[in-house]
Amino acid sequence: MNISAKLTDERVLDVRCDEHSLIVDLMDGRTISAPLAWYPRLLHATPQQRANWERAGAGYGIHWPEIDEDLSTDGLLRGARAPNAA
Repeated sequence: MNISAKLTDERVLDVRCDEHSLIVDLMDGRTISAPLAWYPRLLHATPQQRANWERAGAGYGIHWPEIDEDLSTDGLLRGARAPNAA
C-alpha cells in the first residue's frame, strides 16, 4: 500500500456561520474556520442569507445565491481571502 495515497475528501458536508466566522465541515471529518471579515459579502449578509447555501462544483464549492458569493474548499484550505477583502 502506498502511504502517500490521498485519503482526504475535501467535499463540503455542512456550512454554518457564527458572529465572526465561516465554518465548513468536510466529508473527511475536517473543519475549516475562517474570519467572516475575509469575505465581505458574507460579513454584510443577514444570518438568513448566510444560511441559504448550496453545494457547487461537484461538492468542492459553496454558493450563496442571494448574495452571489462562491467559495471553494481548495481556497478555504489555502487561506485565500476574497479579492476585495481588506
